[in-house]
Amino acid sequence: MSETFISDWPGKSARDGGAEHPAAYHMLDVAAVAERLIAPAGVPQRMAAALMLLVCLHDLGKITPSFRAMLRQGAAQSIRHWEWSEILLQLHDKRLAARLGGDRHTRFALYAAVAGHHGRPPSISARDVAMHAGRLDPAARDDSAAFIDAVADLWPDGVLDGVTLAEAKALSWWLAGLTTAADWIGSNAGWFEPCPPGPDLKGYMQVARVRAAHAVAQAGLDPAAPRDAALFDFALRPMQTACAGADLPGGPVLAIIEDETGAGKTEAAMILAQRMLLAGKGAGLFLALPTMATADAMFARAGAVVGRMFDSPSVALAHGRSALSEAFRDVVGHAAREGEVTCAPWLADGRRKALLAHVGVGTVDQALLGVLPTRFATLRLWGLASKILIVDEVHEMGNPYMAQELQRLLEFHAGRGGSAILLTATLPLAQRQRLVDSFALGRAGHKPDVAQPDYPALTIVGADAVTKPVPALRANRGPVTVRRLGDAEAALDCLIRATGQGAACVWVRNAVDDAISVADALAARGVSVDLLHARLALCDRKHHEAAMLARFGKGGTDRAGRVLVATQVVESSLDLDFDVMVSDLAPMAALIQRAGRLWRHMDRRPADTRPAPEPVLHVLSPDPGAVSDDRWLQGVLDKGAWVYDLVECWRTARVLLRDGRIDAPGGLRDLIEAVHGAGAEPVPEAFSGAETEAEGNRYAEANRGWQNAMTWQDGYRNAGAGHSDTLYPTRLGAEQRVLVLARADGTGGLTPWAGGAGPEAWMLSEVQASAKRLGALPLPAQDTPAIRMATADWPEWKRDSVILCPVGEDGEICEGLSYTRERGLLFLS
Repeated sequence: MSETFISDWPGKSARDGGAEHPAAYHMLDVAAVAERLIAPAGVPQRMAAALMLLVCLHDLGKITPSFRAMLRQGAAQSIRHWEWSEILLQLHDKRLAARLGGDRHTRFALYAAVAGHHGRPPSISARDVAMHAGRLDPAARDDSAAFIDAVADLWPDGVLDGVTLAEAKALSWWLAGLTTAADWIGSNAGWFEPCPPGPDLKGYMQVARVRAAHAVAQAGLDPAAPRDAALFDFALRPMQTACAGADLPGGPVLAIIEDETGAGKTEAAMILAQRMLLAGKGAGLFLALPTMATADAMFARAGAVVGRMFDSPSVALAHGRSALSEAFRDVVGHAAREGEVTCAPWLADGRRKALLAHVGVGTVDQALLGVLPTRFATLRLWGLASKILIVDEVHEMGNPYMAQELQRLLEFHAGRGGSAILLTATLPLAQRQRLVDSFALGRAGHKPDVAQPDYPALTIVGADAVTKPVPALRANRGPVTVRRLGDAEAALDCLIRATGQGAACVWVRNAVDDAISVADALAARGVSVDLLHARLALCDRKHHEAAMLARFGKGGTDRAGRVLVATQVVESSLDLDFDVMVSDLAPMAALIQRAGRLWRHMDRRPADTRPAPEPVLHVLSPDPGAVSDDRWLQGVLDKGAWVYDLVECWRTARVLLRDGRIDAPGGLRDLIEAVHGAGAEPVPEAFSGAETEAEGNRYAEANRGWQNAMTWQDGYRNAGAGHSDTLYPTRLGAEQRVLVLARADGTGGLTPWAGGAGPEAWMLSEVQASAKRLGALPLPAQDTPAIRMATADWPEWKRDSVILCPVGEDGEICEGLSYTRERGLLFLS
C-alpha cells in the first residue's frame, strides 16, 4: 500500500486511458535527471546532495487540492503550483533546516530557485506566503511534510552549512536553470512512462535513475570528453601560434584576440578554446555571432573542427531560423561516427535548448537573453555556465545598449566560473577595458589595467591581465589607399571606368533605398550589376548570397566587369573579394571591415593579375574641411546620411582622408582611437549641437541597457522575471515589421512566395522593413477569405506578429509597395 503522498496527489494527467503519474514519482524523475546533469560539474558531494534534495522538491506545490482539481477537472488555479512549491518549502523550513542546516535566508533563496522552474521566479510576498500557508488544506500540509521527510532520506548527506547568502544568490541562477532542464527531460512521457502508485520512494528512485540515464543520453546531454588532437593541418598563422602557446592562469579566464580581418582569428580561438577545455575551464563551447547569416556560416565551417575537439559531441544552431539551415538539418538525428558531430532531436527543438548542447553556434542575442529578465533566462545561463563563451565581431556590439548587455553577460559568466574568448578587429581601448572590468567583477577580483595599445594583440585576463603583441600576418596586398569621391556621379564614373577594365567592383551603401537606386542607375548605363541587401525575402536573399559567393567569393568566376551594389550585409557575413571598392562614408570600424573585402584573396588573385594597379577604397563623402552646418552629410549620401552618428562619420572622414591610407594591421589601432579614443579631434562648431544630442542618446541607451540587464548579485528571486523579449530586446533600433509574401495559386488560394508548402516555406517567404514606413501604407487586410484560409493552421502568435501580403503578377503588394526577386521590397513614391 503506497503512502498517501504518493497515491493521493497526481503529478501528470492520465493520457489515452492510461494511469496518472503521481507527483511524488515525477519529482523523483526530475531529481534523477538532475543527478546525471550535475555529475560533470564537480560540485562537492555534500553540497550536491543538498541541491538534489531541493531539486526533488521543485514541484512540492502539486501536493495541493487546487493542482489536483486543475489536473482532473480543469479548474482554474488562483495560485499556480510552482508558487505553492515556494509556499510549502517556506512552511516546512524548520523541517528542512534540521536536514540541511545553513542560514534561513540562504535556504529561502534556493527554495525560490527550484520553485521558479517555469521560466520566472515566484513573486508572492512574504506576507501573502504566510497567509496562504495558514489556509492550506490539512491533508496537503501533512502529506507535503511526510514527503519531505521521506525524500530527505534519499540524500542524507546533504548540507548547506557554510553557504553565505551572497553565494546562495549567485547559485540561485544556476540552480533554477538546472531544475528547468531536468524538469523538461523528466516530464517527457516517452522517457518516463506513467507509473501507477505502488513502489515506495526508494524503489521508484531506482527505476527513475535507470530511466534518467537513458533520457539524458537520448537528449544529447551525456558528457563529451575533450580530445587533445590537432585541429588543423596547415601552418599556423601568428595569432594562432600565440594562442597555442599562451600561458593560461588558474580559474576563469578571459581572452581577447585582436587582429585584422582575414588573419585567422576564428581558428586561433578554437585552438585556445581546446586548451581551455583540456585545462578543465569548461565542458563545451558556445560560439556567438552578430547575425543569423554569420551564425549559419560558422555552423557550416565548425563541424569538422568540433568533431576533432570532442568525443561524439552534440552540436546545435541557435537562432530563430535554424530550421532553414541545411547544414543543421543534416546533423539532427545523425548517427555520428568518430570525428563527426550530431544533434539529438530533443536539442534541435527550440532555441533555448540549443544552448544545452556540447557545442552551440548561434546569434549573440541567444546568450544576451540570459541576462535580461525574460522567460527561461536561467536555462540559458545554466547552459552557458559550462561553456567556453566565444563572441565573434565584438566591435559590432559597441553601441551603448549592447555593450552594457555584453558586460553584464561576462560578469554573470565569470561569476559561475566560466571562461570566455572575444574576437575583434576594431575594438576601442576604452571598450576593451570595460569588458575586462566586467569579467573581473564577476570573478570577484581586482580590475587589471589593459591599456597597452599593441596591435595585433592577445590579452589574457585571470587574476591579472597580460597583453602581448603578436606579429602581423605578412601582408601581400600592401596598404589600402583612400580617396574621396565628392558625389554619386563621381562614384558611378569610377565604377564604369573600372568595369571597362575588367575589374570586379563593389559599392557598399548605407541604406537599402540608395543601393536600389544606384543599381538601377548602373544598369541604365549598361553595366552588369548585382544587388544584395536585407530587404529581400529570405529565399531570395539566400539565392542572391549563393550567387555572389560563386561570383565574387574566394573561388569565384565570371566576376570581371561586374558591380555588386550591397549594404552592410557584406561587411562580415560573406567572404567576398573585389578589385575596386566604393563605399558610402561610415564610421571607421565599418570602413575597415568593408576594406577587408578589397584585394582579399591574394593567393588566388595576386597583384599582377588584378585589373587595378593598387587596392583603393573610394569613399563617397563631403569634404570634412568644408563644414557649414549639421546637414553636411545629407547632400551627398541621401538616405544613407541618417544611418550612422554624424560626428563619428566626420571624424572618420577627417582622419582617413588626411592620412590617405589604411595600413593593416599595424595602423588600425591609431585609426580606431582617432575616432573613438580620448584624444579624438574636436568637432566643428556647426556640429556642437549634434554632438551634444548624440552624447545624450548614448547615455540614454547605456542607462537603458544597465537598467534592463539583471544583476547577478541580487539573486534569481529578486532580479529575475518572466517577461517577453519584445519588452526587453537584445538590440535597440527602429521597429521592424515582418511581411510574409505569397502568390496566387490559381484556385483562389495563396501559396508561399518561396514555393512549396508548410512552415519552412512560409518562413523563407518573410521579409522585414520599417514599421513606420509600412504603417503609412494600405497593406492587405488580413480578413480576406484567401488570407484566412492560408493562415488557418498558423499559431496565433504568428498571425498576430506578421502581415501576409499577396504579390501580384506585376509585383504590386499595395499602393506604394511592390516586390521583385531581383530588387526586393520597393517603397514607391
